Amino acid sequence: MQPSEPSVLESSAFNDSPTTLVGLRLNQAIAHSGLCSRKAAARLISEQRVLVNGQQQPHHYLVKTGDFIQVDGEVLPQPAPRQCWLYHKPVGVDCNVKPGDPNSIWQLLVTLPLRLFPLGRLDKDSSGLLLLSNDGALAHQLMHADQRQQKEYRVEVDKVVTAEQRQQLAAGVSWQLGNTLYHSDPCLVTAQQNQLTLVLTQGLNRQIRYMCRAVGLKVLTLHRVRIHQLQLSDPVGCCRPLSASEMLLLSN
Repeated sequence: MQPSEPSVLESSAFNDSPTTLVGLRLNQAIAHSGLCSRKAAARLISEQRVLVNGQQQPHHYLVKTGDFIQVDGEVLPQPAPRQCWLYHKPVGVDCNVKPGDPNSIWQLLVTLPLRLFPLGRLDKDSSGLLLLSNDGALAHQLMHADQRQQKEYRVEVDKVVTAEQRQQLAAGVSWQLGNTLYHSDPCLVTAQQNQLTLVLTQGLNRQIRYMCRAVGLKVLTLHRVRIHQLQLSDPVGCCRPLSASEMLLLSN
């Protein structure tokens, strides 16, 4: 399935001062400049193609004020202003960044006017609110498990949800994949007929699908409608910068 054609809307993009590179590890600094990914930056350093003040430095070198960084003899570009975009991801778009995959979110990212990456993910069979950004600090704030940020989902399952199943989901359930046993934290769950609303602070891989399977339910559709205080109201396929007021909703 091909990604929906994105509608890039005019908005007040979140434009802050350029992200400073001072204090970052060398591979992080190269990635933050927008030149390439962190993994690709690590390869450049290992291949001795990066110089700092005319000398080679290891990956863990911390960038200092006044450092002159070159890659293949060219000056490292200045990092772009921090931005965060909203994307209403359709079903069928894979959040793994794979240039050769026609279903990959890469096909959207290469059409945007600056280099962004997904903050977290929604699996290919799910839809809804996905954030794209070039701000690593924001990514940590919103997606790292320690931050406990709420994410709200609307889920349709294959049968009417019983009170017992709702209570089990709310209390936390377990499932095993290979040799690993996973547990869901207690969460907010409401149910009406075969419709569920779940508010999670975890982000385990395909978590809601496994949670539902653990109580005898099969997910038919899964849609994310909220991250922290930011609600999704845009049409499917929409991709646009967040307004200043929307950025405040994420940071508060």
